[in-house]
Amino acid sequence: MIPMTVGEIARIVGGRPDHLDPHVEVTGRAEFDSRRVRPGDLFLAFPGERADGNDYAQAAVDAGAVAVLSTRSVPTGSVVVSDPLAAISALATAASRRLAATVIGVTGSSGKTSTKDLLAQVLSGLGTTVAPPGSFNNELGYPYTVLLADAGTRFLVLETSARGIGHITHLTAIARPQLGIVLNVGHAHVGEFGSVQAIAQAKGELVEALPSQADGGAAILNADDPLVAAMAERTTAQVIRFGESEQADVRAVDLRVPESGRPEFLLSIAGQSAPVVLSVHGRHQVGNALAAAAAAWRLGMPVGEIGRALSAATASSRWRMEVTTTEDGITVVNDAYNANPESMLAGLAALMSMSHGRRSVAVLGQMAELGDASEAEHVRVGRAVADLGVARALIVGRAASGIRHGAEQAGMTDVEAVADVEAATERLRAILEPGDVVFVKASRSVGMERVAEAIVRAHVRPAAVALAEGVQ
Repeated sequence: MIPMTVGEIARIVGGRPDHLDPHVEVTGRAEFDSRRVRPGDLFLAFPGERADGNDYAQAAVDAGAVAVLSTRSVPTGSVVVSDPLAAISALATAASRRLAATVIGVTGSSGKTSTKDLLAQVLSGLGTTVAPPGSFNNELGYPYTVLLADAGTRFLVLETSARGIGHITHLTAIARPQLGIVLNVGHAHVGEFGSVQAIAQAKGELVEALPSQADGGAAILNADDPLVAAMAERTTAQVIRFGESEQADVRAVDLRVPESGRPEFLLSIAGQSAPVVLSVHGRHQVGNALAAAAAAWRLGMPVGEIGRALSAATASSRWRMEVTTTEDGITVVNDAYNANPESMLAGLAALMSMSHGRRSVAVLGQMAELGDASEAEHVRVGRAVADLGVARALIVGRAASGIRHGAEQAGMTDVEAVADVEAATERLRAILEPGDVVFVKASRSVGMERVAEAIVRAHVRPAAVALAEGVQ
């Protein structure tokens, strides 16, 4: 965070200093988890779903916080605000105006977090890079990430989500990106938007927020997605297209996905090329990697360096194509962070590429927020399970029953349903065999990561489990 005094912070957020010295300077970060507070930080004591940060103000001060931003008076003293989201937005907006960093925005129906992770690792070769932890991409996570940057930050990578028209416009007003990456337009949140066209309208707000080409703006668009490619008409920024098609400026040539599930291709940009062997799994990661490559190239990284950096980049956010092989040879692909039809299909394709000569097992749950399209989309995924040749499927929860119906309609017989995560875990203990490849995915609300973690725990030696938990 850019250093500010308590008095400055109070003026910016429209708050009331309560028993705090206005001359005290915040020299660290803004942090809303008291367990991560360090000396010099500003503690954001906001009410949450599971805990009220106001109750942890003293713990934060004991850990070194020099000031607290709260929604009520606390014994430590604080700057009191009535609207915490408005306050953090105002603070981040003021901080962003003082940053020298190049801001890169990333959006899309799927792949945002994976692309953000790849890009942040690639850009670290050019300079200090700040990116959000996990999927901090909403009205709280976006400004929080802005406040992680400081005077030494060269690149600030921001993930932007939307659940309605105008959401991305609001976020980009806090910190305006110079580069904007749009990955795809799919069915995620179609129940809230009403149509895929409305989703495209919302995602395109990112390119509308960019400066003109003359002022350094660049829109990085997926040439293989017609709805994204059409966004070139909505911006005066430079347009750089990525993809596998010949219309792309940044291309993947000679693409292959071996049994490891890690794509290999020749990265081609402006007549130059570099070999890439991704460390992340799934063919769908190729588009994410190309988007990151396009941004890095636009920011001055040589093509050869981009190829090497992409090959070294790993999945740094949890439960996104997280691959673990147990001691008895069961490979668990934990992609349980979230799900929509497109990411489901991509994950299933990755499962099949990784299971040549081995039994493929898909453990699938509900895809939420699909509205009136929910039943049809679950059936579509189920038909894909059968058509791709998945050997066995376990469908978790009544809300996902359409997947079973679709699979059975397409002729699959080895598909069964269980009531919940606990039942799925028990059933898998009975049916899994050494050598199986297990793919686990559902929307976040289902909590399917517990299934994947239980499989791993059940197939390692007790000593290894104890070591992983820090047990002596």
